[in-house]
Order: sequence, then structure tokens, then C-alpha cells
Amino acid sequence: MTDSSILHRLAETIEARKTTDSSNSYVVKLLTSGQDKILKKIAEEAAETIMASKDENTAHVVYEMADLWFHCLVLLAHHGLKPEDVLRELERREGISGIEEKLSRKTGQ
Repeated sequence: MTDSSILHRLAETIEARKTTDSSNSYVVKLLTSGQDKILKKIAEEAAETIMASKDENTAHVVYEMADLWFHCLVLLAHHGLKPEDVLRELERREGISGIEEKLSRKTGQ
């Protein structure tokens, strides 16, 4: 099994890139271009993931999903968040029916 700490290492690298010269960093270019650019990349990568899935090309699904996750990590950094924030939320939801969890958001419970 692959070590999931790669998410944390990538997040740390993205965070460190915030203070580097944008001419040498794709991450800095994304972050300095603003939220709309980051969101556009996420939408693009999500669409590519969907198409890879529709094509039933599992290797391509993995490749596109990696791009999607990477850009989601950039969005988290944009908001000052870390993978741990999402992991805590997933942990909170663990064992809760998806239907129940969604209903709790509507009722504010």
C-alpha cells in the first residue's frame, strides 16, 4: 500500500512555493492568478477525470485523478487549509450514512 503521507508532503511543498519566484513555479503562478484560475483548473481536471472514467481507461483515471487532487491541494492552500482539515471531516463522517450526513447539513444539526 502506498503511503498516504504524500498528500501532506505535497501540501507542504505547495505552502513553501507561496514564497518563491513565480517564474519558476507553476503553483505560485496558480496562486497568484487567484481563485478563479484555480477553480478553472479543478473543473478542467474533473472533466478529464470524468472522460477517462467514461472511456473505462483505469490508468488514465488514475492519472487524471492525481491532477485533480493536486489542484484541490492548491485550492486548500489558497484558503489557508491543509489536507488534515479534509481528513478530519472525512473521519467525522465515517460510519454515518451519506443520506443522514446530507440531511444533517440541511437541518443544521
